[in-house]
Amino acid sequence: MNLPVVPNAPRSTLEVGTSDLHIWLLPPPASERDVPVGELDVEERRRAAAYRRQEDRQMYAAAHVGLRRVLSVYTGVAPQRLPLGREWCEECEERHGRPVLVDLPGAPEFSLSHSHGLAMVAIARTRVGVDVQVLPSPSTVEACLSSLHPAEQQEITRLSEDRRQMAFARLWSRKEAYLKGLGTGLARAADIDYLGEAAESWRPTGWAVRNVPLCDGHVGAAAAAGDKDWRVSMYSVPAEWLYARDAVERIATVEPGLRTVLRAHNPSSVQTHALIDTRNRKERAQAS
Repeated sequence: MNLPVVPNAPRSTLEVGTSDLHIWLLPPPASERDVPVGELDVEERRRAAAYRRQEDRQMYAAAHVGLRRVLSVYTGVAPQRLPLGREWCEECEERHGRPVLVDLPGAPEFSLSHSHGLAMVAIARTRVGVDVQVLPSPSTVEACLSSLHPAEQQEITRLSEDRRQMAFARLWSRKEAYLKGLGTGLARAADIDYLGEAAESWRPTGWAVRNVPLCDGHVGAAAAAGDKDWRVSMYSVPAEWLYARDAVERIATVEPGLRTVLRAHNPSSVQTHALIDTRNRKERAQAS
């Protein structure tokens, strides 16, 4: 039996500034019965039902309930009434790509990721992407290496085998966070954009993409549009609060557990790298 829906709105809304990036860590529920699926819309329920494994269905539903409850804190709109949709495309005049709050003036941008018992939500006033991953197996790393940018492949294969899993997970989370921020996801080939660590001057311009600190077993990253540093506040919501009847009221009182900075890319950061062009952007443009 589902719990009753939470109150319609928090007493006060949380503000996110133009240079702020808020990251929320959301735990899974103890039981599927704790997830108030009545707060999800028809499309969210359909997508949840499409998962074959029960634990995957539960994690998807819980992550989206958590997303709605966090967004309620910023908008003052009840979770079940939030108009979630897709970004409008001027070219095809259809909605697709990044999830957004539709026809809600002043609403923030957001991104959601979930993996193996942890969901992560990013809130900002700019295009934003976030990704969380568990450490992959060595066989997964080997199988996925060929899908990376050639310079990223070289960076990973240079490492000893005991370091490749972590390096690959950190790289892949940066890549997915960036592609989510773009709105393409993995529809954009993973080998197009360089998001390695040897030469930040080769990373996509106009974005800050960095890993963020997480608990053991998971790695995560965030991407924010803009050539500047971003003030990051990380919030961790206890499970007994996230799935309570008065969850929105409780979430509104959570204080950041960690504050850090998402640094802008350093265009002069280049190490010796056979597949990295060490000329600056102007020199490369003139040569081409």
